[in-house]
Amino acid sequence: MPALERLVDPHANEQARALLADLRPALAGEARFDLWTRTLYSTDASLYQVMPLGVVLPRTAEDVHATLALARSHRVPIIARGNGSSLEGQTTGTGLILDFSRYMNQVIKVEQEARTVRVQPGIVLDSLNRHLRPLGLMYGPDPASSNRATLGGMIGNNSTGAHSILYGMTHDHIRSMRVLLANGSETTMGDLTPKQLAQKAALPSHEGEVYRLTQRLAQAHRAEIAARYPQHWRAVSGYALDRMVEPETWNLASLLVGSEGTLALTLDATLGLVPRPTRTALGIIHFRSLDEAMEATPRILEVEPSAIELIDDVMIGLTRAAPEFARMLTFIDGDPGCVLIVEFYGESDSELTSKLQRLDALMTRIGLGYATVRARSAEEIGNVWGVRKAGLGLLMSTSSEWKPIPFIEDGSVPPQKLPEFVRAVQAILAAHGVKGAFYAHASAGCLHIRPMLNLKLAEDVAKMRSITDAWGDVIVRLRGSFSGEHGDGRARTEWNEKLFGPTLYQAFCEIKDGWDPDGLLNPGNIVRGQRMTENLRYGADYHADELPYTLLSFEKTGGFTQAVEMCSGIGACRKTGAGVMCPSYMATREEEHSTRGRANALRGALSGVIPREALLSPRMYEVLDLCLECKACSAECPSQVDMAKIKYEFLHHYYQKHGLPLRNRLFGHIRLLSRLGSATAPLSNALARSAPTRALVAWLGITPERALPPFAPQSFAQWFAAHEPHPNAGRQGHVVLFPDTFTLYNYPTIGIAATRVAEAAGYTVLVPEGLRCCGRPMISKGMLADAAKNLAHNVQQLLPYVNMNLPIIGMEPSCLLTFRDEAPDLLRTEEAQRVASLCYLFDEWLVQRQVSGELGLLAWKEAPRRLLLHGHCHHKASGIQSAVEALNLPPNYETTLIEAGCCGMAGSFGFEEEHYALSQVIGEDRLFPTLRAHPEADVAVTGVSCRQQIEHFTGRQPRHLVEWLAAAVI
Repeated sequence: MPALERLVDPHANEQARALLADLRPALAGEARFDLWTRTLYSTDASLYQVMPLGVVLPRTAEDVHATLALARSHRVPIIARGNGSSLEGQTTGTGLILDFSRYMNQVIKVEQEARTVRVQPGIVLDSLNRHLRPLGLMYGPDPASSNRATLGGMIGNNSTGAHSILYGMTHDHIRSMRVLLANGSETTMGDLTPKQLAQKAALPSHEGEVYRLTQRLAQAHRAEIAARYPQHWRAVSGYALDRMVEPETWNLASLLVGSEGTLALTLDATLGLVPRPTRTALGIIHFRSLDEAMEATPRILEVEPSAIELIDDVMIGLTRAAPEFARMLTFIDGDPGCVLIVEFYGESDSELTSKLQRLDALMTRIGLGYATVRARSAEEIGNVWGVRKAGLGLLMSTSSEWKPIPFIEDGSVPPQKLPEFVRAVQAILAAHGVKGAFYAHASAGCLHIRPMLNLKLAEDVAKMRSITDAWGDVIVRLRGSFSGEHGDGRARTEWNEKLFGPTLYQAFCEIKDGWDPDGLLNPGNIVRGQRMTENLRYGADYHADELPYTLLSFEKTGGFTQAVEMCSGIGACRKTGAGVMCPSYMATREEEHSTRGRANALRGALSGVIPREALLSPRMYEVLDLCLECKACSAECPSQVDMAKIKYEFLHHYYQKHGLPLRNRLFGHIRLLSRLGSATAPLSNALARSAPTRALVAWLGITPERALPPFAPQSFAQWFAAHEPHPNAGRQGHVVLFPDTFTLYNYPTIGIAATRVAEAAGYTVLVPEGLRCCGRPMISKGMLADAAKNLAHNVQQLLPYVNMNLPIIGMEPSCLLTFRDEAPDLLRTEEAQRVASLCYLFDEWLVQRQVSGELGLLAWKEAPRRLLLHGHCHHKASGIQSAVEALNLPPNYETTLIEAGCCGMAGSFGFEEEHYALSQVIGEDRLFPTLRAHPEADVAVTGVSCRQQIEHFTGRQPRHLVEWLAAAVI
């Protein structure tokens, strides 16, 4: 276990040191009180930042017992937390953060016949549903953050999602909860008969008191509850006393749902499940205006959809600007003011067709909407929901200081009142001179409204409060709720008295005081909260430094610091089991090793939360070290945080201060070593395997577990100079092939295959002479100045071909894409932009030729082949679909893209001694098990790193995409 000095700040107060000293021997889990961990946990997905005293990661229920007992003895508040995706600040606080997501994240038991599941609070919803999929079951409520939302957090917020009109809210599915009450006693709260309720209420214990108190308050305020509670089922503001007035069966778990961890701590919960829908279909209705869509919503409910979701023109525009999500925007016709996504469930295709026809007939009859696009296939439906679920992050992806801010984003009103509500809110925003974005759950009357504000300006902070006050008046008048799913937290607690009135607000205070007499369970939420403008992450007094200079251009984001601040904290980088982002988090499950964690650490140092001198410290290096520079965040993060680029710039400045290690120099100049190795092969290969060489590389920090890359006795350039072109070459034109280092000196068969395919297709292949390394190895090791020199040279060498408008194609994604991604930012010249515009991966170029009808000369063999394709991370970030399409060009090739993340190699990362074990863990997440499960299929890759990693850990012999294509060419 780390030393106490490592876990607690040297200058921490005595209370913290004493508490940590007591916690350490009492826990099977971990307690961390250092400034870095506290900074990472001081924010969530909300506007707020509050420094906690420390963080506990419990492994067991006994750990939770021990933590609460010690917190009580030290008079320290406890804030329960999952993945920190709260939008209202409920998971921030000055006390102990209790992070259930790290260890207490398991399915305990599934009862298939009863359709129930018992889970620990830290399990993520998507993980739970993957577990339930083979049984044909799922958990019904589905927040857009399902890939990182924990069940504990969903219980705390009473979460729901797009299908709430079908499945209701979390409280509709809670069966029982095993909880720890504020006095440290454990109990299970579930359905009670009248006799059982009487027995509970008669207990002389704290548990008996909370039963008596809740009964008394619910009955004493029946009339006020009827008069003041929202007249709408989609409501989570305040405490759920309304569910305690005349329940069919008494279940205090229903009160705990939505209580935001202020009344008890959840140890585990039993939840009801629903059947997984057999088939789904979507109708995406296009409207000229938001008003028109709101008028249509109540009418669309007549055809009984399973969901109606809104996306407005602001989100559509931001989606078009985000490459990964722009590719999904296949369902937009023209330039709508907004669209409504109308979903139907059905048991057969004919049933779904009938429902879509009813929708079309309705829209024709009421004369609203100008077009309806249908989505029936899994890919089409996935595109629609992918954009919708990314909505929050996409809205935050704007690089402007004016961002769509969440503070009135969760109000709900009866759906028939939506037109009046939207018009009123639009008028409020107009009166304040503010634009806003509207999206989300139209079917349930719960619109996420995001005014565009710059909270670094005092006048906009004042506008936030003024807008909320006026918006609240509208909600109260329409008998809606300030929150339809996100809860109260720091943003809305102070407004609860306005919504419910002083009598019920006082009742809420009595509930809090009765359940939690010491006020230690997440204080300041639901009652007695701060003003919404306090403890802002960005406020009028916020200031962050900027680097004195950058070698990479950060003009698009407004600077290096604003590139860091692009992280809105939504936590999409904490997802698991899907996508690539973030491989180091998936392997470690550590906040520090997520994109959000890195961004928060950097922002902490830039803004002085962490001492500013720590920005280029070895500790900050540790935070960034496990970033594999895979670029997945630049594509998959809806806020478009580009942590790889941020790390490149950081490493440059870090090594300017601390000196560049010899290992970095060797990896950065890999082209020179490879050229020498190829020129002296096969002797160099024997030497690489020798004991002295193995000892030398181990001394350099290169793992002896791996074989070094082979050197080719004949380089690709030598083969190319001597080869006889295909008879078809030149009949269609010319193409320039960029020979990367690995193709030249290690795996020339890749270049040979690319040449043969291109020539057989009718193109003369040109290989420029005098090129240098693309610079990628230098960039990844912080050698930006050296990389810029190489790129400047290469751009000049390639310009003559660009002037002839010839495409430049490459086989190694990390190398070719350096010209598209980093060269324009490093060189900042028009010439670099022009070269970038004509650079294509081989598969991109080939598919473009196919679409243009220019591959008529290619003749394919008829031999069948089944391929599993694993894409290089940079390839995936730029768009991998062209690789699948290219591999399916041979008529009897059947190619399946492996739904796996990073292989774990990441260039030199997997060769480094300190990263070797982690690189294996990353590959074992999904990639290696998939390959082992399909020994009958051949394996295709698009990058050399992936090839080396798969060979090393699975024994399979993958080949590059172009090699498999060449094998099929006649």
